[in-house]
Amino acid sequence: MVRTEEMIRTHPRSVRREGLIECIDACFECAQTCIACADACLAESGVQSLLRCIRLNQDCAAICQATGEVLSRQTETEWGVVRAQVSACLEACRACATECETHAGHMQHCQVCAEACRRCEDACRRLLAQV
Repeated sequence: MVRTEEMIRTHPRSVRREGLIECIDACFECAQTCIACADACLAESGVQSLLRCIRLNQDCAAICQATGEVLSRQTETEWGVVRAQVSACLEACRACATECETHAGHMQHCQVCAEACRRCEDACRRLLAQV
C-alpha cells in the first residue's frame, strides 16, 4: 500500500499538494517498472540490439527514483531545484518511452514500461505547470 497521500497530508510543512502526490507515485512506479524492463531486456535473445533501451531504462529509473525522493521532502523546499529535477524526469521518461515503444510490438515488457513512462511524463508535465 502506498502511503504518499497520508504522509504529505500529515507533514507539518506540506505545500503545493495538487498534482504532487500523483507525481511522486508515478515516479516511484516508473522507476520500478524501468528496472524490471531493463532486466527483462537482458534476458531477451539478441540483447545487443537492446543496449540503448537498457541504458535508457536504467537512466530513467535512477532519475525517477531521485525525483520521487526530492518531491517527498517538504521541509525548506527550493522550488528552482524541484523544477529542474522534474524537468529532467519528464525528459528521461519521454526518451525511455519513445525507445520502449519501438520494441513494444514484440516485447510486452517494453509496452508496459512505455506506458509507465508516459504516465510519469504526464504527471511531471502537470506538476511543472503548477510550480
